[in-house]
Amino acid sequence: MSALPARITVIGIKEPGGPEVLVPEQRDMPELAADEVLIKVAAAGVNRPDVMQRKGLYPPPPGAPDIPGLEVAGELAAIGSAVKRWKVGDRVMALVVGGGYAEYCKAHVSHILAVSGLPMVEAAAVPETFFTVWHNVFERGALKEGETLLVHGGSSGIGTTAIQLAKHFGAKVIVTAGSDDKCDACLKLGADVAINYKTQDFVAEVKKATEKKGAEVILDMVGGDYIERNYEAASVEGRIVQIAFQGSPKATVDFRRIMLKRLHHTGSTLRSRSVADKGAIRDAIETHVLPLVAAGKIKPVIYKTFPLQEAAAAHALMESSAHIGKIVLTA
Repeated sequence: MSALPARITVIGIKEPGGPEVLVPEQRDMPELAADEVLIKVAAAGVNRPDVMQRKGLYPPPPGAPDIPGLEVAGELAAIGSAVKRWKVGDRVMALVVGGGYAEYCKAHVSHILAVSGLPMVEAAAVPETFFTVWHNVFERGALKEGETLLVHGGSSGIGTTAIQLAKHFGAKVIVTAGSDDKCDACLKLGADVAINYKTQDFVAEVKKATEKKGAEVILDMVGGDYIERNYEAASVEGRIVQIAFQGSPKATVDFRRIMLKRLHHTGSTLRSRSVADKGAIRDAIETHVLPLVAAGKIKPVIYKTFPLQEAAAAHALMESSAHIGKIVLTA
């Protein structure tokens, strides 16, 4: 690989605001710590937290770059002095704390995975989404074979991943989505039941689909009045896992259902977790999920790609919610 440039193009956030505040700018090449790698970015996933950061509602954690982008795929351009397993030229995908919308991005060595035979665009759509789904559905939610998973936002990047993984591991999957087209897409991916939340009451539909039993695990990114309705839709001993609040983070809830049904309501964010925590999730993904992706049994759903310079258009599409699956930026 040729000598690395001193300056690189990144997508900066000019000020908090709409998609138009995302503008290309020049920055210094990131400096590597001993346990970090530098990736020449071929593709970078676009995620809801990037939109929240752009609006000024999700500041990067201390020490993280102010450049958006939480997942990338590309070739290793340089490695830190303590890195043993990987070498320059290896094709990798990585979960990063920021900086993905750039020509080059650094990652902690414990947060990268081999791309193997995946196209770079698909590889870039794996880390943030698959880490989130694996940790929240299978580790926190403890979804088991034969149980029912309810996924809100079934046509999102998270939702399309959760459908495939849950079905592979023997669960029944119910999703909510905002249009008949999105519901159809979820059913084609393997969902057993798809509920149009604009025309149907998801609590009643979940009860009907489970013979009044309810869903053992609920993955929620909405919040607001969904919180109380999730308690109604959950089974006895159900686990509700909160991963975002696209509605309100506040709600008025009758908590007696938690006691009567012995519910567990938990949640997590990924970006602010410790290096070791994210490394442990990465190890689980490498063991349990990567072989399925490499074999083509589970596949990131890509809706549209945009050149890096058109990050603003990618964000506008994400905020329209017209997409089904992932939006990816390309070099």
